[in-house]
Amino acid sequence: MMFLRYESFKDYVRYYPVSTILLAIIIVVHFGFMLVAAIQGTPVNDLKFLYGGFIKVNGFEPEFWRYISSIFIHGHFAHLLFNAFSLYVFAPPLERALGRFRYLFLFLFAGVVGNIFTSLFMNQIFSVGASGSIYGIFGAYFYYMIYHRRSIDEASRRTLQMLLIIGIIFSVIMPNINFYAHLGGLIGGFVLNWLYSKFLQGRYT
Repeated sequence: MMFLRYESFKDYVRYYPVSTILLAIIIVVHFGFMLVAAIQGTPVNDLKFLYGGFIKVNGFEPEFWRYISSIFIHGHFAHLLFNAFSLYVFAPPLERALGRFRYLFLFLFAGVVGNIFTSLFMNQIFSVGASGSIYGIFGAYFYYMIYHRRSIDEASRRTLQMLLIIGIIFSVIMPNINFYAHLGGLIGGFVLNWLYSKFLQGRYT
């Protein structure tokens, strides 16, 4: 089972430095907003709205930098916990398979594509979170499941299939979930990993 994490904290940092840095950023950003809000006496969501959230409302189009900044901001602790756990558990094998820089680019690319889908298909939205990037990771694995089945063991494949099914269902039926960010991230991760494979023939077995 490729998603069972047995590493010590020290080994995790050494083997998966990009995932470690991404985890550190989203945790520091989340609690940093809370600290600033407490010091200033400002509602934390107001700060997220002003300083990084993805906003499309009343004719206001999001600035380009928000397509990336919003990836690292989360709405509440449960939101942070779910995405941090998914990143901690599911990202490491992909970081090792792609290499650090390709993996980092995929993470960011999928998040941006998720925000592009949000902008294209929603008229008014305030959206934050790394969910588009997380679904991009799942999209990359989905590519493996279709075209490189031997690269993923059966137990891991079943886990991914279950997560994708549950994730899609919850994205549709649950309120306050940005379905289009999830869909865009999933497609972005799948397509980019397909492009990686075309330009890196022989790397995947």
